[in-house]
Amino acid sequence: MDLDTFIIATYCFFDDIEKEVLKGKRIRQRGPEPTVSDAEILTMETVGEFEGISQDKKLFLYFRRHYAHFFPGLKRISRTTFTRQASNLWILKANIWQYLLSLIEYDPTLAIVDSLPIPACQFARAYRCIRFGGEAAYGKDILVRQTFYGFRLHVYLAWPGVITALSLAPANEHETKVVPELVKPTLEILLGDRNYWNPRLKEELAQVEINLQAPFRKAKSDPWPKYSALISRIRYRIDTVFSQLTRRFEIKQVLVKDRWHLCNRLLRKILSHTFAFMLNQKLGNPPLRLGLLLD
Repeated sequence: MDLDTFIIATYCFFDDIEKEVLKGKRIRQRGPEPTVSDAEILTMETVGEFEGISQDKKLFLYFRRHYAHFFPGLKRISRTTFTRQASNLWILKANIWQYLLSLIEYDPTLAIVDSLPIPACQFARAYRCIRFGGEAAYGKDILVRQTFYGFRLHVYLAWPGVITALSLAPANEHETKVVPELVKPTLEILLGDRNYWNPRLKEELAQVEINLQAPFRKAKSDPWPKYSALISRIRYRIDTVFSQLTRRFEIKQVLVKDRWHLCNRLLRKILSHTFAFMLNQKLGNPPLRLGLLLD
């Protein structure tokens, strides 16, 4: 489909399910209805993130310049109003995300867990960074072998590759501490990388009938190298998703100053990724081949 068709399909979907997700509840307790509807805001955020437009200013200007015929209300509001309305819809985004998961076919018994570094600023400025009110911390980015200042986004990926849960934690919090809050009661097998090799955690999860499988912590002394290689090949799926989140959705560009706005921006990126995953699955495409949606 072309971009115009993608925008129309996205708007129709959000407009149709908004009332179903809210179940008769009102987002606003008083005041007039917004000039730009919530479904239009969600459409612009979802499509914008899919197109790699992550900044609120660029998002607002792009759609007002090129798609004012689709969203005429944009010419009657300011960028500040647009940004504020988009941020205040975080509860609706979370509910729609969970609704999308009910429309996707995935295996609830097999999942992969991992974390993604989210830098709060450049490392050279970390010592004087005043963002996030001391909630960020120093941590290690194993991929680039560097220290960074910020958070880690812990992701729970159900097979074949849809994000069903996430948690944002300081960068110095170890991955194994976040696992218990991510796992689902239907889970049977949980795969992780070498950072998740923890006999105590494995025993705790076994008590709720969850089988944690991770390669031995040290590769040089791994007693089961072939089995570890098999686990790594399967869990590579989450690396594919992380690559999409980093490149297409620019998830590491932190352009906010507090945790609340950061969580909202992360949520809309996950919502856009999940929506694209669902569309691909409904169209019969490989669900993670996001580029097939626009030809």
